[in-house]
Amino acid sequence: MTVPLSDIGLSVSDLSLKYHTAKRPTFSGLSFDLARNGRLAILGRNGQGKSTLIKLLGGVIQPTHGNIRWGMTASWPIGFGGGFQGSTSGIDNLKFISRLYRRDYRTILELVDDFAELGTAALQMPVKHYSSGMRARLAFGISLAVEFDCYLIDELVSVGDARFQRKCNEELFNRRADRAFLMASHDVNLIATHCERALIIEGGKAKVFDDIQEAVDVYQWLRAA
Repeated sequence: MTVPLSDIGLSVSDLSLKYHTAKRPTFSGLSFDLARNGRLAILGRNGQGKSTLIKLLGGVIQPTHGNIRWGMTASWPIGFGGGFQGSTSGIDNLKFISRLYRRDYRTILELVDDFAELGTAALQMPVKHYSSGMRARLAFGISLAVEFDCYLIDELVSVGDARFQRKCNEELFNRRADRAFLMASHDVNLIATHCERALIIEGGKAKVFDDIQEAVDVYQWLRAA
């Protein structure tokens, strides 16, 4: 599927990544466009590079080759807590994000506290003492408080109990139905419900499928092989 030039919010061209210690690239020659309201799933078996691609798109790591061009604002990788300062508290991290994005700190604090449900005591703790679920809740809460045109999601919706997962789905997929998403997940039901296209990474190669059900079928076959 060709995205009209005026509708492109993200353009990835000939993207490659190879770690110095690796024998082969994590992936190479990856190119695709994402519309400003597009929803692209990123599929692949464990170790194929799904989370790595999310981090590349979020600017956490740099590619070996190729270009990533954003024409819309993008969240940091939701579900990846590496962007936090672990030695400082959740509140201090909120203050930093508020300054960085020029948002009112008290408004951000109120929104994050209401959504993440961590409580005052937890927000006053150093983030390094958070569980992975707490870090994900904090990252999700901040991302929703700041507001972005595109959300980068790395399995976040699997965090927490069923009630919190429903809350995540409502905030992302219903209240922000006009936003773009890139979502790495093993949950094929979630992918089939909310994504229009999919990119499958396997053996260092990546292919974009415009038919989401075909992509799910191929991915399930790969997992069973």
